[in-house]
Amino acid sequence: MTMAVEKAGETPSAVIDRISLVLDSFDGPGRLTLAQIVRRTGLPRSSAHRMLERLVALRWLRRDGRDYELGMRLVELGSLALHQDRIHRAAIPLLRDLHRATGLVVHLAVLDGSDVVYLEKIGEQMGAAIPTRVGGRQPAHCTAVGKAILGENDTTEIDLSNRRTRYSIATAAQLEAELAKVRAHGVAFEREESLPGFGCVAAPIGPAGHAVAAVSVCGPMNRMSFDNRLVAPIRMTAMAIWRSADEGPDRVAPTLQPLRPLRGGPGPRPVGPRNPAALQPA
Repeated sequence: MTMAVEKAGETPSAVIDRISLVLDSFDGPGRLTLAQIVRRTGLPRSSAHRMLERLVALRWLRRDGRDYELGMRLVELGSLALHQDRIHRAAIPLLRDLHRATGLVVHLAVLDGSDVVYLEKIGEQMGAAIPTRVGGRQPAHCTAVGKAILGENDTTEIDLSNRRTRYSIATAAQLEAELAKVRAHGVAFEREESLPGFGCVAAPIGPAGHAVAAVSVCGPMNRMSFDNRLVAPIRMTAMAIWRSADEGPDRVAPTLQPLRPLRGGPGPRPVGPRNPAALQPA
């Protein structure tokens, strides 16, 4: 599939840049009108309209009346990319085990610049209360998954002015203290830093000192347990995902032992080492 060059002398790379600009304008929920796309991209109205209609014909976009939205071809390619990713493939059964064990929303995420991008979300009814989505972004320093990855990598330039709630990290000293705890304990905590009323516990995925992703469980603060009841199964899940991804599809990945879902009462029986290092919430 090709797209005609917009004007004489325009290089193929320039056309690709303009296509990317149009598609990037859909980063967020909802449909867009031609006028909104022109405002977001800065493209001339006539050029934007021609490009949009060609993208509709190629199924990259879908048009409903005067409104445009992402099309099925992008959904198909995005799904293919996710399922080709070895971390995502290795993680899926283990994420489901973790959700069944805890009854909480489970996320798999990677770092992209100073943001985290969610690769997977499993949450059933509770998931609707947490406005994350596959492909969505959040500032890394506002999330447990982000802090888990940042703590195990060279520090990325972080815009601390980009906050989600009054509890979000606001200073470099606060961030360094949080990341030091991640390095010391192998786990990250979030308390209402990205969404009021909700908390998360996360663990990095990857070799020591180089996290490639992170896994978390999230839920209402009154359902969260910021101690070994959640830390142990999350850390075990993170280690199992990396072991399975690193050793290839022929290996049978370990799964969590049956746990009682957290329902506000006593937590599930810890899984993993019987006497891990003492862990203090962040």
